[in-house]
Amino acid sequence: MKFRTTFMLGAAVGYVLGTKAGRERYEQMMQASRRFSENPRVQEAAETLRSKGGALADAARERV
Repeated sequence: MKFRTTFMLGAAVGYVLGTKAGRERYEQMMQASRRFSENPRVQEAAETLRSKGGALADAARERV
């Protein structure tokens, strides 16, 4: 019950802050996140994590 209350409070605060920031700020944040995700270094790191994650998942399956 405590988790649910905390989650609802966080969602309410996020909603209020988001509505006050407005659409323009939302678009700015989305543009920044797109630039970040399109960065070649970030894409390389994500690919490395995907491959290592797959290897770890395979090892876990073998142990089970």
